[in-house]
Amino acid sequence: MKKIYAILPALIATLMTLTFTSCDEDYDTAYTLEGTWKGEMHINSRYGGRTYSSTYTIIDFQRDNSWSSGVGYWVDYYSDAPWDYVANHIDWRVVNGEVRIYFREEGTTLYIRDYVLNDNRFRGTLYDDGQRVDFTLYHTSSPNWSSYHWGYDDYYYDDYYYSRTTRGAVSDSTTTEKPQRFIGTK
Repeated sequence: MKKIYAILPALIATLMTLTFTSCDEDYDTAYTLEGTWKGEMHINSRYGGRTYSSTYTIIDFQRDNSWSSGVGYWVDYYSDAPWDYVANHIDWRVVNGEVRIYFREEGTTLYIRDYVLNDNRFRGTLYDDGQRVDFTLYHTSSPNWSSYHWGYDDYYYDDYYYSRTTRGAVSDSTTTEKPQRFIGTK
């Protein structure tokens, strides 16, 4: 019986170390993620029966006081679509090494797993509804986020999800279709 009581404190200390290590790793990941990243995320949008591929993506992670989560922005840029970009506010969280990104305007969540992250490069796999793609982002300076029109653009009296209609697209105020974001080849 004495052996059990002698081993019990060591076992509890070991279990607590494993528990706190996970939190520390999530904190370290969130700390390193903080900032602005640019690269190819392989994001597509379907609109009007056509599929458009983004040319690059900029993501800004702003860490909050809860150690491993925060808010930010995700902007996909397009060169061949009827819009220049699709901009979203995001809420993000690192949980057991997985980065979960919630898009406020869309009400959807993407997951990042199997990644390598350092101060300059963020490379990994993006998961969405059974689809997955590999990505590479590079750490950059922060742009002026206040210049974007988030979500619906009431100023132009349309219900489109994207920002301005800038490339000669037909803008019809009765249209309620919005681009549908997806990754890979869905």
